[in-house]
Amino acid sequence: MIALSLVVTVGFASRLLDMPLSWTGEVAATGLAWLTYYGGALAASKGAHITCPNIVNMMPPALRVPVIVLAEIFTIAFFVLLAWTGYQVMVILEGSSLVSLPSVSQQLTQSVIPIASVLFIIAELLRFPETLACARGAGFVHEPDLEEEMPQSAETIEDSSASARRDATGER
Repeated sequence: MIALSLVVTVGFASRLLDMPLSWTGEVAATGLAWLTYYGGALAASKGAHITCPNIVNMMPPALRVPVIVLAEIFTIAFFVLLAWTGYQVMVILEGSSLVSLPSVSQQLTQSVIPIASVLFIIAELLRFPETLACARGAGFVHEPDLEEEMPQSAETIEDSSASARRDATGER
C-alpha cells in the first residue's frame, strides 16, 4: 500500500512539474490489482470476505450445515477455476513485458491471480472447521455493523442540522 501510494505520488508530482513518467500509470494499475487480490486473500483468512452471517443465522440449525458446506464447495471451486485460468493467462503471456517497462515481465504482474486464488483456497480450508462449528452451534457471532449504529448517527445529524438552522437564522 505504501509502494502504491508512492507510485501515485511520483506520478502526480511528475505531471505537476510537466515531466510525466511513462511507467507510473501502468505500475499503479498493477499495484492496485495486487492490493485487491492479496487484500481479498487476507480478508478471507480473517473471515471478513464474502459472508452473509445474518442470512445463515435465520436458518434452522439443521439447514445451516448443508448450506455452509455447499457455499464452501462453490467458493473453493470458483477459486480453483480462477487459479487455473490465471495460470493459463500466465502461460499465454510468456515473453511479454510491460509497455512502459520492458524489463518487467507481464507474467510477473499477472502472477497475482493464481497465487492469490491459492491463498484464498488455503484460507477457506483453514477457516472451514470454525465455520462448520458455528453453523452447528448457536450461529455466527459478528461485530455490530453500521446498521446498528445508524439510529445514533441519525440523531447526531438531526441535532447538527437543527443547530445549523438556528445559526443561519440567528436564533439561540
